[in-house]
Amino acid sequence: MRRPKPQPIRNKLDLADRTQVRLVRKRLGLSDAELTSIVERIGNSIAAISKEAALQRAATLPKPDEVPPGAVIASAAVGELATRK
Repeated sequence: MRRPKPQPIRNKLDLADRTQVRLVRKRLGLSDAELTSIVERIGNSIAAISKEAALQRAATLPKPDEVPPGAVIASAAVGELATRK
């Protein structure tokens, strides 16, 4: 009797399947350690893993530099014009 090949669950990450782990890591831009720590914390749902990876990337983005108030910018511009003449 022929038995059908078991189909993988598409929305769950199987850590035993190295090909699947490699593809998910590459798609999300994670290292082995980052991926395993996320899976240990939140589980093996691929949607939850990708959401957590996006949150981690957003948390590591550099904050923009302080923008000086308009009066300082204006006085600096006037000072530059005075030194050019």
